[in-house]
Amino acid sequence: MSDNNSLLEPGMLVRNPARPDWGLGQVQSNIGDRVTIMFEEVGKVVLDGRKVALELVFD
Repeated sequence: MSDNNSLLEPGMLVRNPARPDWGLGQVQSNIGDRVTIMFEEVGKVVLDGRKVALELVFD
């Protein structure tokens, strides 16, 4: 898991730089290597935190 992904907690806002079309996402859970995020454009997505480096959004 990337360093940023290990810090993610429910409620935090993120973007997936590999899929900017998904829009802004809100972390729902972060358990082990699985991060569940509710994205504006695609809904709930479960990502493998070892393969995706999410960007924190501080807006």
